[in-house]
Amino acid sequence: MSEISYRLEQKRHLLGTFPGPKSAALDARRKSVVAGGVASTVPVYVADADGGIITDVDGNSFIDLGSGIAVTSVGASDANVVDAVREQVGHFTHTCFMVTPYESYIQVAEELNALTPGTHEKRTVLFNSGAEAVENAVKVARLATGRDAIVAFDHAYHGRTNLTMALTAKAMPYKTNFGPFAPEIYRVPMSYPYREEAEIKGEDAARRAITMIEKQIGSSSVAAIVIEPIQGEGGFIVPADGFLPTLAAWAKENGVVFIADEVQSGFCRTGEWFASQHEGVVPDIITMAKGIGGGLPLSAITGRADLMDAVHPGGLGGTYGGNPIACAAALAAIKTMKEHDLNGRAANIERIVTDRFNALVEEMGEAGIIGEIRGRGAMMAIELVKPGTANTTKEVNAEAAKAIAGACLQAGVIILTCGTYGNVIRLLPPLVISDELLNDGLDVLSDAIRTA
Repeated sequence: MSEISYRLEQKRHLLGTFPGPKSAALDARRKSVVAGGVASTVPVYVADADGGIITDVDGNSFIDLGSGIAVTSVGASDANVVDAVREQVGHFTHTCFMVTPYESYIQVAEELNALTPGTHEKRTVLFNSGAEAVENAVKVARLATGRDAIVAFDHAYHGRTNLTMALTAKAMPYKTNFGPFAPEIYRVPMSYPYREEAEIKGEDAARRAITMIEKQIGSSSVAAIVIEPIQGEGGFIVPADGFLPTLAAWAKENGVVFIADEVQSGFCRTGEWFASQHEGVVPDIITMAKGIGGGLPLSAITGRADLMDAVHPGGLGGTYGGNPIACAAALAAIKTMKEHDLNGRAANIERIVTDRFNALVEEMGEAGIIGEIRGRGAMMAIELVKPGTANTTKEVNAEAAKAIAGACLQAGVIILTCGTYGNVIRLLPPLVISDELLNDGLDVLSDAIRTA
């Protein structure tokens, strides 16, 4: 494992109140030209970013614990990615792989076929976004099986296109007033250990979902199950052990395509290349995006060769899918992940976060607001509840999540919230962040939780 080097000083530094004058001026310009439906979490505008630091146009430096929502796992200006992009731009920016193909698309497919779970023969197609990947995985499953029904889960998030909105569970802000949605989408219960009414094993939670599928849809009508191995926007929900393997086994027995949506959890984020690997699950199709491209827009589906090759020529693709610049960035990002053992780095981040916040739970005692600390690798969550309810009624505390995120920002730390109930702090630091910088950010977060 090679040593990680940084271009920017890895230290938070605030010059004064913010947003500063330059960010404020940009925000005024934005309001006159950018649609109001596009919201931003942080009211400052970026000038530079590297490692675990984001610097704004007014000279403030923030600790980044969000990675652009799990995208910049290798950092926002990784040297390998920068060099590869510069080299590719000097040759050609686009030709369209469906018209005049190029080697880098094939190289990315080779990498993904090797890295994704399973030793079976695979095929890969490249696209632009996570939602596009999920849409195309569903297309493949429906064509290959000749069935229509797609099963999704409570608390799921799969994207903002019409079909992926239908798959997504949360109404606001993702679905409200945007319907009607794509038909033949069915929803069943997820394994959410912290919020189960009574303790239930993963296998039994899976059978609960399977019973609903068989009784309300019929297994012979189901083309695919679409599931995030660790749910993202829903609250970084890690299902109970046995839930995913039991679902996957049932899908295999019934000719149902098991689609793992690893858009957020893939590419070393959880301490494995893919979150499915923690329980030895081998998906029929896996969807990928975010961390794959080192910050450039790229997504992919990799699946069983018999499924993927069932689609007629011309049935899959898109003008920009597998753009050569994005492919160059992806190959470079994967190189960095291997060089720096970012799976090992993610596992180390999990240990640091878990130890820090378990200690905070003990410190705050029964009156504390931390309900649960959960996650894998550098995909960690803190679910917040009303004081004194962590082990009883578990009353949602979305107000605290919002206040904590705001307090962290004022101290120079960018964190994100999520969850069906809006009460989850999610930690998605770049995998290349130093222990020192990470601990500084966690100090700020700990103080914000204590005073919330």
